[in-house]
Amino acid sequence: MEMFERATREKFRFKLSNGIVSVEDLWDLKLDDPRLDQLAISLNKEIKELTEESFIKTKTKKDETLNLKFELVKYIINTKLKEKEERELTNIKLQKKAKLEELIYQKELEEISSKTLEELKKEYNELD
Repeated sequence: MEMFERATREKFRFKLSNGIVSVEDLWDLKLDDPRLDQLAISLNKEIKELTEESFIKTKTKKDETLNLKFELVKYIINTKLKEKEERELTNIKLQKKAKLEELIYQKELEEISSKTLEELKKEYNELD
């Protein structure tokens, strides 16, 4: 079963400093919201505490659920990081494009300015 399907079917909830939230609510948290990072840290800590080495003891449903919750939070964080990186790259491209447009405009002005007076008058009269 896909992890988001299981999370919604089983109605996973996550404890944050200001209350309990659903999987859907995690998407609303911003990357700079410390609660998102703290949630990942606390889930990771719980997993490490539960996973003491044993060659006999098998994983319980609680272990599986905790691992899945951690994977969900990591997935959401990684997706948000990727989206942030894509926004930053888009922003850089837009800034570069604006700079290039400005330089093209300046070069066109230079080209027009380098024409002689007669060439400028001839071109001007041809526009009528």
